Amino acid sequence: MRRVPTMATQAGHLLPEGDDPAMPTLRLFAQAREVAGTAQSSFAAATVADLLDAAVAAFGPDFARVLAGSRIWVNGEPAYRTDRLGADDEVAVIPPVSGG
Repeated sequence: MRRVPTMATQAGHLLPEGDDPAMPTLRLFAQAREVAGTAQSSFAAATVADLLDAAVAAFGPDFARVLAGSRIWVNGEPAYRTDRLGADDEVAVIPPVSGG
């Protein structure tokens, strides 16, 4: 096993050779963007859950609260936490929008 220079490594995880996670793009909208302080980021992640967990670790509890009520989309389609991710995937966090 070797260390992979990613968020997973910073959390102390080791990955077997050849199992390097992809670096999909995380796009944040509305309140998610405001709380995170950025509109876009990338994290090493094999699944949507891995990506969202890394984002919560990076952006904190306020981001986690926004995430809890948000819709998650991958490449323009509704996503599940178990969905696998590739390097070219874009994951969008879309909080509820109020208007009138």
